[in-house]
Amino acid sequence: MSDLPRVEIYTKEDCPYCENAKDLFDSKGVEYETYNVTGDDELFEEMVERAGGRKTAPEVFVDDELIGGWDDTSALEESGELDEKLGLADEDGESDGPQGNRTEGGDAADVVEHRTLIIAGTGIAGLTAAIYAGRANNEPLVIEGDEPGGQLTLTTDVANYPGFPEGISGPELVNNMKEQARRFGADLKNGIVDSVDADQRPFRVELTNGDVYTADAVIAASGASARTLGVPGEDELMGYGLSTCATCDGAFFRDEDMLVVGGGDAAMEEATFLTKFADTVYIAHRREEFRAEDYWVDRVHEKVEEGDIEIMKNTELIEIHGSQAEGVDYVTLVENDKGHPTDRLDDPETDEFEFDVGAVFFAIGHTPNTDYLEGTGVEMDDEGYLRTQGGDGGGQTETDVPGIFGAGDVVDYHYQQAVTAAGMGSKAALDADEYLEDLERAESAGTEVAAADD
Repeated sequence: MSDLPRVEIYTKEDCPYCENAKDLFDSKGVEYETYNVTGDDELFEEMVERAGGRKTAPEVFVDDELIGGWDDTSALEESGELDEKLGLADEDGESDGPQGNRTEGGDAADVVEHRTLIIAGTGIAGLTAAIYAGRANNEPLVIEGDEPGGQLTLTTDVANYPGFPEGISGPELVNNMKEQARRFGADLKNGIVDSVDADQRPFRVELTNGDVYTADAVIAASGASARTLGVPGEDELMGYGLSTCATCDGAFFRDEDMLVVGGGDAAMEEATFLTKFADTVYIAHRREEFRAEDYWVDRVHEKVEEGDIEIMKNTELIEIHGSQAEGVDYVTLVENDKGHPTDRLDDPETDEFEFDVGAVFFAIGHTPNTDYLEGTGVEMDDEGYLRTQGGDGGGQTETDVPGIFGAGDVVDYHYQQAVTAAGMGSKAALDADEYLEDLERAESAGTEVAAADD
């Protein structure tokens, strides 16, 4: 009989974060029980009661103690507390996993392993880079990040990725790419890169759980995280009727009126998806014109004609009202025909009003996950997007630090498509391979590898 605690995970269908939680426990060799709440009202109510009113999945319990959703679980994993709760830590609090011999100060003794190439992120860019790097015999170590699989895992139907005439779900595409990367020699590790030390060679890459690796080259493909508004009620109600993932949580608010905030592709897609469950879906957009491509705007207008969606242009959300026990009750909106009403709150033509909805979904863009590269010398713009060489010829994904490359949404603030991320991931792997070959030749000759010309 196992001495390990009992782990229970409430899940739902088409839930990427549920898969992330299961993958995490699988990687630790920990057995768990899963309860699929999709279509099971009694089991769903049980989950909500045990989770203190939260209506999101997954919900993880260890020996009846509520751990929480994926964000809570991954945060405990980062701090090392999850291993303690699972009985996997030794008496000194260190994980029984391959942590290496730790010493203070960053000496070689604290390094778990040296790798030729480390890739931060398992979105489309990172996985494509892993496939190409594996085929080049660079044996990449891929650090999954706090959103394994990236934004595409939140997409139910990827209809525009080449090669899939009937479309493919985001999680399925990502899982296929993971298998392909592993086939060519890539190793995938659950974890989050905390910092990269570029003052030494090889690079010193530290994870948030304390693991340290060294690498001859690094590809930053860590993607971007969903933005929030910072309005009153947001912190208290996140997970209790407020969400940044309609695919994950829409089914929990069946027959409610729902509000989607945003005007780009993501907002149009999420609003369309939510019509499967909502009484009416409302879209609040701060301008008159949408930023979404015509395909999504046309689909939304079809739903408008069918009575499933209503559009509220020149409208912004300024407060969310409700409680964790009861969820979202209503919101406060402002509207001005000139657009951007929060910039015109003193305008007498700005109308402030309360609006009843049972759920709110943010789809207002993303912030690049590049904090771990601060202090390395890698140049970024004001929003944190990486500066790469670009232009003609090779070396397009090189940053200002030789040996560090960027790909996907950490670089691309304009296109942000799966296929462009894949293309950039392949470029980064090819550029890294060329750099590694130059590095080997330079070491043999006793010279240094220089950055590419701008």
